[in-house]
Amino acid sequence: MKKPVYRILGLCSVGLGVVGAFLPLLPTTPFLILAAYFFARSHPEWEARLLAHPEVGPAIRAWRDHGAIPRVAKRLATLLLAISAVGGWLTLPEPWRYVPAAVGVLVLAWMWSRPSV
Repeated sequence: MKKPVYRILGLCSVGLGVVGAFLPLLPTTPFLILAAYFFARSHPEWEARLLAHPEVGPAIRAWRDHGAIPRVAKRLATLLLAISAVGGWLTLPEPWRYVPAAVGVLVLAWMWSRPSV
């Protein structure tokens, strides 16, 4: 019973990852890491295809093996979170204007504490 559920969850995760490649607010790599997790438990061939993919495979393996995030991803996330914080500061009313910056600081503190590859 678990295998079909994991397979469906893996396919949904891949679908969200593909959508995230085109939508700026939806992340791609975390959904593909999640898909690899589900496929490892339901369809090893599909997991192997994800891990062998030249674009996303190295990031998935780095996270799985070392809990590491590529340095270029950290820099890009820092830039995008800074843009979001400034946008929130300029457009949101009090006290909501502080929320994007606070969330960004928490996310970046966690992310930069992870090893880099």
